[in-house]
Amino acid sequence: MLCIPAATAVHSLGYESSKIAERGGFMIDRKTLRLSAVLLVVGFIFYVVVGLLHAGGPANNHPVVFGIYASSASWTAVHLGQFVGMAVIIAGLLVLYFALDIRAGGAAWVARLGTVSAAVALGLYAVLQAVDGVALKRWLEWGTRSYQSFMFGLTLILLGSAVALTARLPRAIGYLMGLSGLGYIVQGWVLGSEGFSGTDTFAILGGYVLILAWIIWLLVVAWRTKESSRAPTP
Repeated sequence: MLCIPAATAVHSLGYESSKIAERGGFMIDRKTLRLSAVLLVVGFIFYVVVGLLHAGGPANNHPVVFGIYASSASWTAVHLGQFVGMAVIIAGLLVLYFALDIRAGGAAWVARLGTVSAAVALGLYAVLQAVDGVALKRWLEWGTRSYQSFMFGLTLILLGSAVALTARLPRAIGYLMGLSGLGYIVQGWVLGSEGFSGTDTFAILGGYVLILAWIIWLLVVAWRTKESSRAPTP
């Protein structure tokens, strides 16, 4: 009976070497990891740049700020752009899930819940931009943005936990993802109770700094990962 080496059998089935599990660690799909990092960086930068074009004013002073928004010629386009940026970010998080390739254990369930919450977060963000960019009912925006922040924060916490639990990437990336998720949960609470207050601004800036830190780190790791290298071990 002819015996075929396991590695040869795997390659004969068309699997890439970057997806083969080895003793002591797991391979990481380099191409998928890089795609995730690029989507996250591009989406975040685009989201922030478009946000800078948003008409400004005292957001909680409705009579004043409504006049400013009413005179904005780019109002609808800006909010559509923000939705596109968030959609690219969510796509990057979903691609990260596939790059991790977690198939069993508690970490797999945490990651799957993270993908579900990511989809819910994007749906809520679509509602938010419809309310803010079209309906222009600011008190409704507080509610939709609050719950979208909760779900996006939960997404980052769940996927960050999956990264930390599997150790297929540096665990610190997962910890930073979780911290940025907590920042968004704080935003959701403040928005629901105070609206666009100074506390909310502080929470937004803190979340931005943490997200920027871990997506840049992820980008560096993705480009330094070799096709045949093992993921970091605990």
